[in-house]
Amino acid sequence: MTVISKNSKTNKIFYNSESTIGKQTLGYLNGSFKSLLSIDVTKTKVTGTQWKELADGLNMSLEDLTDKNHPEFKKHYDKHLSLDETDWIKVLNAHPEVLKNPIIILGEKYYKIENPSDVEKLLEPNSKGINEKKHI
Repeated sequence: MTVISKNSKTNKIFYNSESTIGKQTLGYLNGSFKSLLSIDVTKTKVTGTQWKELADGLNMSLEDLTDKNHPEFKKHYDKHLSLDETDWIKVLNAHPEVLKNPIIILGEKYYKIENPSDVEKLLEPNSKGINEKKHI
C-alpha cells in the first residue's frame, strides 16, 4: 500500500529548499502546466513510511537518499556508519537537510534529480493543445 498519492495531473517534488539543486528543480517544475505539490523536507515532516516509499520508488536504499558529505551529517554521524532502515529513517527525520537529491514523482514514476535541467526532458511539452498554424 502506498501513502504518497499519485496522479497524472499533479507533479510532486520532495526537496530541500536550502540546496541549489532543489531550488532549480522546483523552478523547472513550476514551468509545467500541471499542478505541483512541493514538499520542502526541511519545513514539512516526511513520515518514515513516506521516506521508505520514496526509496522503494527509486529502487534505492534509504542510505542512498542520504548525503554523507553534507556538513550536518558529518557533524552528527560517522561517514562509514552502518545502520538498518529504521535508523536511516531516524537520520532523515532528524536532519532532513541531508536528503541527497530532490525526488520528483511524475504520474506513477519516481525520479532522483542530479541535474535540474534533466527535468525538462521528463516533462510533457507546454505547447500541448496549441494550434501552431494559428501562431505562425
